Amino acid sequence: MLSVILAIPILGALLILQTAVASNITMLQGTVDLILLAIIAWALQNRVQTAWQWGVIGGLMVSFVSGLPYLIPLISYLAAVGLALVLRQRVWQVPILAMFLTTFISTIFMHALSVLGLRLTGASISPLLALETVTIPSIFMNLLVGIPIFALLGELAGWLFPEELEV
Repeated sequence: MLSVILAIPILGALLILQTAVASNITMLQGTVDLILLAIIAWALQNRVQTAWQWGVIGGLMVSFVSGLPYLIPLISYLAAVGLALVLRQRVWQVPILAMFLTTFISTIFMHALSVLGLRLTGASISPLLALETVTIPSIFMNLLVGIPIFALLGELAGWLFPEELEV
């Protein structure tokens, strides 16, 4: 329960950092998605049982401040949580590999869903141009920033859910 309560200020602070600072640090037109990375990193922690709640909270926060259709961030983040939980069980010995794979796939999925959603609302966006100028640079930046996010949230999970010592 404490981890769900902590999700609000942590994801809120990351959202402020993402909208105020990280959105100004671009590669071509791509930016880092700190909320996505935090949700993935949290879901990949072994003792964490609140990954879905973090996905919902993050998705609703981003939906509120984003110009995307409302359900796109929520669907994207919940899909990222689902993929992370599957990979946590399958690639449990190398969690950073699961972080990279989930980040790569989730970024592509979110950007594809965003382009589709924006095209359905009438925006004229070239999918190829979006891939070249937004998605690929965003993948690179997410993979780069994902390492320290994974380490920080691993420490938080260790603090909230300490391992029981065997006697």
